[in-house]
Amino acid sequence: MKDKDKSLDVNEIFYSIDGEGIRAGQLAVFIRLNGCNERCSYCDTSYALKFANNMMGICEILDEVSVYSCKNVTLTGGEPLYQENSLGLVKALSDYEVNIETNGSLDVGDFILDNTIITMDIKTPSSNMESLNLYENIKKLRGRDVLKFVVGSKEDMDFTYKIIDAYKPACHIYLSPVFGQIDPANIVEKMKEYKDDQVKLQLQMHKFIWNPDQRGV
Repeated sequence: MKDKDKSLDVNEIFYSIDGEGIRAGQLAVFIRLNGCNERCSYCDTSYALKFANNMMGICEILDEVSVYSCKNVTLTGGEPLYQENSLGLVKALSDYEVNIETNGSLDVGDFILDNTIITMDIKTPSSNMESLNLYENIKKLRGRDVLKFVVGSKEDMDFTYKIIDAYKPACHIYLSPVFGQIDPANIVEKMKEYKDDQVKLQLQMHKFIWNPDQRGV
């Protein structure tokens, strides 16, 4: 019988490449959890926004991950920090490097561990979720972590650099375009204007491979 107190609502577990962040292009085992506290205008995983009661025990998840003999794990959603047992899962994955993709609205402090990479969004105005940003998270990110801004307009770009100037993140910084809303070339021009070589433009590699008509977020 599954121990409900140590279970998580899992959408899917699969083996593929990381499409963005510092592990872009590397193979990883993905654990996608159900449930999210945000509803971004450009969300591309709407099928994982609601809880589905597809419960799996932590040991059961570990068994499935181990099948792939890969030491990279990406924990995503939905919003993985939204489930109370996600920290227990990350700690149980101590033999793996766990890339946690989080929307930036929940405290990441407990997830700053030796085996984790935090890939965290700060939501821009076009997401319609800007009000939920937990800005104090930015100071918790390490040099190995990632701060990501999904941008779809000039307003988003101006907002992004305002946040960068205010918080001066120590981590990697990526800008990702919303497909159909902004030309990546325009992002590059804005990067030139701000003359900040810490910031990187990133297109989502996995969408170029499997969804060529959706080459943005």
